[in-house]
Amino acid sequence: MRRLLLPYKKYIKTITTDNGPEFAAHKGVTKALGVIVYFAAPYSSWQKGAIENTNKLIRQYIPQACQL
Repeated sequence: MRRLLLPYKKYIKTITTDNGPEFAAHKGVTKALGVIVYFAAPYSSWQKGAIENTNKLIRQYIPQACQL
């Protein structure tokens, strides 16, 4: 996933995600992009904002079989 986000590095300031497996490699993403990754508290939907929609898009363009 890091490779896919690198072209957008100058546009990304922070990343906010839920606690799903999509960002299990969040330390590598943080290091590669130089951004802070925030996690929403479980069962706190008001903290998530557009996370669910973003995760849907990630799953659409990056198949689950793709290794990070």
